[in-house]
Order: sequence, then structure tokens, then C-alpha cells
Amino acid sequence: MTGYLHLIIEKSAFRLVSDEGDISCYTFNTGVAKHYFCGHCGIKSFYVPRSHPDGISVNARCIDPGTFESSGIEDFDGENWEKNIHLLHQDS
Repeated sequence: MTGYLHLIIEKSAFRLVSDEGDISCYTFNTGVAKHYFCGHCGIKSFYVPRSHPDGISVNARCIDPGTFESSGIEDFDGENWEKNIHLLHQDS
């Protein structure tokens, strides 16, 4: 429902360009994932995913066009996350 389009990158490739004071964080369930969002508008532009705790999942819809070369979209069965998580690590 949020329209989040995951682009998982290494933490070293991530650079926050706004003031950290503008960002809020929440966790739920296992507490592994750290969901960050703008404290002003509520947009969830990135988070630390449970599937990749050493990475960052950036909402590709929040990236300025022209700042990266290309990407592809692959379907993922999130309803059966535990059964399918290995599919996200095929290229890792």
C-alpha cells in the first residue's frame, strides 16, 4: 500500500543528504529491521532490512531520476517471506 520499491544496496554506498534530526525510526516483530521515515511528511525512503541487516533498502521511487544507471524489478512473495528469503540472496 505504501508503493515502496526496494533497491537493496551496501551500507557503504548509502549517503543520507538531509539532517538526521528529520528522520524517525520504528521497529516491530523481531526488531532486526530498522524502518526510517521523514518526521515531517512520513515518507519511508529507506530502511535496514531484516533480509540484509548489513545493507540498506532504498525506496527506488524516492531516488532522483538520472542518479543511477539502471534497475530491474523482480516479484517477491512477501506473504511467504521465510520460505522465499533465500531468493533475495542469489546475487549476494
